[in-house]
Amino acid sequence: MPTSLSWLEIDAGALANNLRRFRALLSPKTRLMAVVKGEAYGHGMLPAARVALRAGADWLGVFNLTEALELRRSGVTAPILIMGYVPLADLSQAVELDVAVTVSSEETLRALAEAGHVEGRPARVHLKLETGTHRLGFMREDLGRALELMRGSRWLKLEGAHTHFANIEDTTEHDVARAQLARFKELLQFIAEAGFEVEFPHTACTAAAVLFPETYFALARVGIGFYGLWPSKETFLSALQAGREPLVLQPAMCWKTRVAQVKTVPRGAYVGYGCSYRCTRETRLAILPVGYSNGYDRKLSNTAHVLVRGQRAPLRGRVCMNLCMADVSDIPGVVLEDEVVLLGRQGEECITPEQMAAWAGTINYEVVTRADPYAERLYLNLPEE
Repeated sequence: MPTSLSWLEIDAGALANNLRRFRALLSPKTRLMAVVKGEAYGHGMLPAARVALRAGADWLGVFNLTEALELRRSGVTAPILIMGYVPLADLSQAVELDVAVTVSSEETLRALAEAGHVEGRPARVHLKLETGTHRLGFMREDLGRALELMRGSRWLKLEGAHTHFANIEDTTEHDVARAQLARFKELLQFIAEAGFEVEFPHTACTAAAVLFPETYFALARVGIGFYGLWPSKETFLSALQAGREPLVLQPAMCWKTRVAQVKTVPRGAYVGYGCSYRCTRETRLAILPVGYSNGYDRKLSNTAHVLVRGQRAPLRGRVCMNLCMADVSDIPGVVLEDEVVLLGRQGEECITPEQMAAWAGTINYEVVTRADPYAERLYLNLPEE
């Protein structure tokens, strides 16, 4: 195998500890779903799923059928919920895999009933209820017809109902979230009055799990917190304001590369495309084989730092498709193939997803999820079988 130019080290022990902290936080009656969509927020879906299940997760959450299929083919037998859209032509395979399907349209319900008939088993349905985010979800005025469709088919099993908060992470004022929760409860009551029992109502994401025990219901969906990250600084502050002891979470990802060349350029020389940086002194550059094709955002140009020999080295010039340049003038002894940390800890220094997100004008979710999709994920501190 060729030597990796970029790789991610994932601390399995940190993942397991994070999940156990959420398990201890939740009601004993609440099942815990580890959300592993988007390649487990960039951490690698299959190994992250195995760690989650060993650490006490009851369910796994994915976005699409491809992810569910990959988990089943790897031997995962735990309950799986597909939280995104499944094309009508693929619903039979979802039923065959015995995974729960999020449903937000009458067309999907009809096709799912037919799929259940063909496969000879009831399809597991989780109705997505619209409470204010206005993405996927049944509007209140359409829910009655959906329930009538379910009543008319023995090939549809109403297993769950859920919604998603629109504004629980980006604020310390949670009136919108409380209003959504109230609407969700009203819709659950409507479903009950129509004669249906919902085994798994669920609304809690990481932020809700931390802030609002009333959102736990029968199932909580823990995503970003599983990976050791707070959803936002507002969530952390809200926990403090509520008098809660903040969870101690351990970020699990460290993204690394290696020095591809070291060169000295004269004062006044330009670095990279567009001549966006001009050296104010004789400058020693470390050329790194990582760029925006690896998920290292172009907005980091002339802004971010990397860690070399335990010290911060600022980027010079624009981030290219496959390369970027760091100034190591003040770091003695840098040589070819020295290890470089793009994200994570090296010695006493640390570049957090939140810091990188601030540099790039985005959120920590995006930083870790986009971390080099081509790179190997090396799982460290795996528990013994």
